[in-house]
Amino acid sequence: MRATDILRGLLESALAAQDIAWPVKTTIEPPRDKSHGDLATNVAMMAAKAARKPPRELAETLRQTLAADPRLAEVSVAGPGFLNVTFTPAFWQETVLDVARDGDAYGLLDIGRGVKIQVEFVSANPTGPLHIGHGRGAAVGDSLARVLRAAGFTVETEYYINDAGRQMRILGQSILYRCRELLGEAVAEPDDYYRGDYVRDLARELVDAHGPALLAMPEDAATDLCRLHGERDILAGIKKDLEDFRVHHDVWFPESTLLSAGAVDATFAELRAKKLAFDQDGAFWFATTTFGDDKDRVLVKSGGELTYFASDIAYHADKFRRGFDVVVDIWGADHHGYVPRMKACVAALGRDPETSLKVLLVQLVNLLRGGEQIAMSTRAGKFETLADVVAEVGADAARFMFLSRKSDSHLDFDLDAVKEKSMDNPVYYVQYAHARVRSLFAKAAERGVSVPDADTELLSCLTTAEDLELLRLLEQYPDTVANAARSFSPHLVSFYLRDLAARLHRYYSVNPVLTSGDATLTAARLRLLDAVAQVVRNGLSLLGVSAPDSM
Repeated sequence: MRATDILRGLLESALAAQDIAWPVKTTIEPPRDKSHGDLATNVAMMAAKAARKPPRELAETLRQTLAADPRLAEVSVAGPGFLNVTFTPAFWQETVLDVARDGDAYGLLDIGRGVKIQVEFVSANPTGPLHIGHGRGAAVGDSLARVLRAAGFTVETEYYINDAGRQMRILGQSILYRCRELLGEAVAEPDDYYRGDYVRDLARELVDAHGPALLAMPEDAATDLCRLHGERDILAGIKKDLEDFRVHHDVWFPESTLLSAGAVDATFAELRAKKLAFDQDGAFWFATTTFGDDKDRVLVKSGGELTYFASDIAYHADKFRRGFDVVVDIWGADHHGYVPRMKACVAALGRDPETSLKVLLVQLVNLLRGGEQIAMSTRAGKFETLADVVAEVGADAARFMFLSRKSDSHLDFDLDAVKEKSMDNPVYYVQYAHARVRSLFAKAAERGVSVPDADTELLSCLTTAEDLELLRLLEQYPDTVANAARSFSPHLVSFYLRDLAARLHRYYSVNPVLTSGDATLTAARLRLLDAVAQVVRNGLSLLGVSAPDSM
């Protein structure tokens, strides 16, 4: 059982003996000052009113109860009534046995049992290859899904294909323009079109297939042909790029199906019946101010064209009809102003927007090469594609870097730095922790060192400060998974792994392993480090990053 669970259980029993319920705002967490013990809690201060006692008096009563437990080495009262608790070395040594027993399942939880979550991410318009910004969103979404599954939630991932609307028409027109150019027509260059080399390549394929007959077609028919060809080709490329990046979507949902199935009209009718939509100035409006938005929003323009918001409402209504308890939308940070109106949409659909909708914003990536930022513009065709970056630095380095900071923080991605095999490279630093342990075991085998299975007696010699520091951190891994899942923050796993790798490398530098001079101590330390390698491997798998045995 986890240290926090043990302490809470002991405290709950002690409070129940005094007819006191567990206080809602009680915290149990490692203290900032390590000299204060392993865990600290404010339970006495939170329960003092119900107990009708001063916090320190209640804390002293609880201290006496806790001190009788053999798993606790020391319990003290501090300040206005904090309880500081230190567990015995024997308790922490059991963590190695827990990791060895569970293996790849160490850190898997059931806190999400019975809750169905959809994570929708990337969802880039199929108007061009994925760029580096899409890559960050892909890494965040895929890793979040892995973390949520590890915590016991039922998770489905989805890519919303924006295959309808103005941007797709512009794609078709852009390809047709290039077709005319390739067939020798003197045509003026449009201002608003896609300029990448991929557009010229798509046009060349169509010219090879249809020749001048393409230009004999009616304008709308030729544009549709170009659009459909471009959409199919680009979407196939997107799927391939995501596969190479180890990103999986369970569902690919075309926007056009909402229109063909009548889902948009059905949602409009529902809003009108609830008096949450109205006609004004020839347009159809959604009364989002009812739900705190700063102004009402247009759903259908006076010319009959649907806004993006109209499809988004119908799409989210469809998500909830599919039985999801929580839907997670992962958007670029430039969509931050869209969040309030989407919350209004969810409220209008009869769901609690605070619990049913979670929006994660992904900030821009500043891609650097040679110390200079690489300018990117999808429309202008000047951007570094995700495929190019993965081909250059590898999926491991790219994914880890994208997850090295909170998603709504700006990220500098230096292509040269992440290829370095040095401790200054964070992904190398963490992966090397795993490889270092595997190398130790290989050397042990070469030297004929016997490494028996871990047991309580063998592990009892792990008593140094560095031993206990590693043991405590290993024990915190399931909490890290839980916190990352509850807060929808996969970067917490990255933070944890860098901390664990740092402790491992420091441990190796001050604690002899193969050269300890004591066969039992050597075996115990190898088993401790084996547990570290297992947890590193488990954590990296949640990030979609490999754990190499050698580097």
